[in-house]
Amino acid sequence: MKLLFAFFRLIRWPNLLFIVLAQMLFYYCIVERITVYPLESKFNFYSLLFLITASVLIASAGYIINDYFDLNIDQVNKPAKLIIDKVIKRRWAIVWHMLLSMLGIGIGFYIGISNQLYWLGFANLVCVMLLFGYSVSLKKKFLIGNILTAGLTAWVILVVYLCYQDSFHYTVQTRHADPNVKIRFTRMALLYAGFAFVISLIREVIKDMEDREGDEKFGCRTLPIAWGIPASKVFVGVWIIVLIGILGIVQFYVMQFNWWWSAFYCILAIIIPLLLILKRLNRAQVAADYHSLSVAVKVVMFTGILSMIFFRIYL
Repeated sequence: MKLLFAFFRLIRWPNLLFIVLAQMLFYYCIVERITVYPLESKFNFYSLLFLITASVLIASAGYIINDYFDLNIDQVNKPAKLIIDKVIKRRWAIVWHMLLSMLGIGIGFYIGISNQLYWLGFANLVCVMLLFGYSVSLKKKFLIGNILTAGLTAWVILVVYLCYQDSFHYTVQTRHADPNVKIRFTRMALLYAGFAFVISLIREVIKDMEDREGDEKFGCRTLPIAWGIPASKVFVGVWIIVLIGILGIVQFYVMQFNWWWSAFYCILAIIIPLLLILKRLNRAQVAADYHSLSVAVKVVMFTGILSMIFFRIYL
């Protein structure tokens, strides 16, 4: 039982639930509501479940290989949370990484071929390669690892969008007879993928500030090490302000359609917490402060995902 609990901690099961929730909500609240019910839909619900499974498997493999190569750094930054070599042996970590990666790639090729989305299997292969490269060296590079992680977070949304964008036969008829359904669908996908990218980038830099001691000891060149903590705070603060500004513009737009509850939710559950995070960021000094900020950003990521529910209600 201890080994099982350790394995679930190793694969970051709460983060995997985020992936499942994001992809399921995007399907139920946006794909189903904004697209037509076509006569032919190549990408059915079972294909979606396979897609989500592949995403979870690849992410799990990524977390395992990241901890495998981060063992020395984690002995400095978070020795109490070590799993590899402490509970799970290194060779088994590699075996699980390879097994989960191959399953994720295999499922990608299976549903890709079944739905004539031949790029999907190769996309999963690229994700596995990027996660491996990130764990080996890219995470130590200036901003590259942060941008890569943020991009893969956005991909969680974009891959669902692309599967349905390619698979649905659109017409000009929807529930609201909107001739621009494809444009609206693309905007929704870019809105949430953009949110995922920015909020993930913010969190990754905050985590680098938290882990600066161990990263610097082992030769990493993360943003806080290269530019220093004050400049890193400015970098994160600018992105928080940009995100707040974009969200404010979106709320001003949706209020024209009387989406009052949606706007109220966004202000209360996303914008105000971001402002509080910005305030706390300025005062943060020690690793515990940055860890608390990282958790707060994850909560905002969660409330942002949940905001998709309003599209299910209003569309």
